[in-house]
Amino acid sequence: MAMRMQPRTLLLLTSLALTVAWSGARAQEIPLVTGAIWSASSEQVKKAYLVGIANTIQVETAYAASNPPSDGQSIVPRAARGMRGQTLDGVREALDKWYAANPDKLQRPVIETIWFEMVIPGLAKNK
Repeated sequence: MAMRMQPRTLLLLTSLALTVAWSGARAQEIPLVTGAIWSASSEQVKKAYLVGIANTIQVETAYAASNPPSDGQSIVPRAARGMRGQTLDGVREALDKWYAANPDKLQRPVIETIWFEMVIPGLAKNK
């Protein structure tokens, strides 16, 4: 029982931290990060974005550890499998290369590019 409480506590604390951090953004729309924003961002900002995505997947995975959702219920299990073996720097570099090779697709959201260019191929490789 104590092990089950830890992920929930972590999720609660993360949710509270995000609520506090984003409370000022309530009046503004949080922008969807596109390739244009990505390409104009510093290496540190790119890493922070990727850390946020990785942490979200890790928190969700830990929260559902004893009863993981099926692939039909959540994208998290597929994202975790598809990104297995990737590093932050590797993902950052792959995104940089993809957007450089596809300048006509700078309006494509980064999360979509991660999904279709990294997660889906990773799923085929990490069966």
